[in-house]
Amino acid sequence: MHMNEMTMTRRALLGGVAVTALCLALPLGASEAFAQEMPESQGDVDMAAALKPGPLPEMALGDEKAKVTIIEYMSMTCPHCANFHNKTFDAIKTKYIDTGKVRFVIREFPFDPVATAAFMLARCSPQNAAELATPAQYFPMVSMLFKQQRGWASPADGNVRNALLQTVKLAGYSQQTFEACLTNQKLLDQVNAVVKRGADEFGVNSTPTFLIGGKKYSGDMSVESMSKLIDSLS
Repeated sequence: MHMNEMTMTRRALLGGVAVTALCLALPLGASEAFAQEMPESQGDVDMAAALKPGPLPEMALGDEKAKVTIIEYMSMTCPHCANFHNKTFDAIKTKYIDTGKVRFVIREFPFDPVATAAFMLARCSPQNAAELATPAQYFPMVSMLFKQQRGWASPADGNVRNALLQTVKLAGYSQQTFEACLTNQKLLDQVNAVVKRGADEFGVNSTPTFLIGGKKYSGDMSVESMSKLIDSLS
């Protein structure tokens, strides 16, 4: 997919288009088949450049001085990203992030307007859409959206916009703050800039993509495979 197709416009974002999850990583079955193996990298990455601040405040958990930093580029409508966050992330957080061994950074890489909208809603403060969320707000919102991905990304009645609204109301959004967040042109431009930087500077073209230890890895990872990778760098 070319960048001009990936960059979202406000009109597309507000148009209520149906979601097509253009997640280009390995099929889930293939990911699981190789779950016990050390992940194979797709090339080198300049981690010093990757760790420089981007268009939006970094959404990170863990000690800034941790020996290992993991940067994940993901899309909120990607089923492989949801699988990673629903099945792997919490265990990695407990084992490595909470113990100061890993710093984990999430960066937005939406492939469709619905994923862009979900990211914007994670970025806004639910009570005041003019303010950006803190990591303490952002990570739980992302977790909730991934756990309920099927319900809001492909609802039975096809009304994705309403399904997304009803989902984020659980996190404190009102109709007013929902609309205010999704009409924030500056935030939309910043999310698009994160996508462009990931693609142009680090060659990200699928989700999830992880930048770890100067290498790029594409596709979902199990707890075991990610642990092996982290342990090899510790």
